[in-house]
Amino acid sequence: MTEAVLHRLDEEKAEEIVTIDLKGKSDVADTLVIASGRSQRHVGALADKLQRELKDAGVQGIKTEGLPACDWVLIDAGDVIVHLFRPEVRGFYNLERIWAPERFPPASPDTPSAEA
Repeated sequence: MTEAVLHRLDEEKAEEIVTIDLKGKSDVADTLVIASGRSQRHVGALADKLQRELKDAGVQGIKTEGLPACDWVLIDAGDVIVHLFRPEVRGFYNLERIWAPERFPPASPDTPSAEA
């Protein structure tokens, strides 16, 4: 199912798609997928297309949170949980650092920022 999710997100031009293996970290799901949309409308379209894809694939009991605001949409498809964000919201919550700090360490104070 993860491959189908990733394929659909790629087809719909989601940005910065990340997968995190949750096995051994959580009993809630096996895989976490995080992606960004360029706007609220794009996030909503990603969520809509992904929900349809999952239903067409026979996935039962899909739960969705965050519609119609579309700043952060969560799609719970059982073994795979998908978080779709607007970029600003994704940066604020930084789920990658929470669930996989070894892959996404905090920025070093010595690292120049985009504002510099």
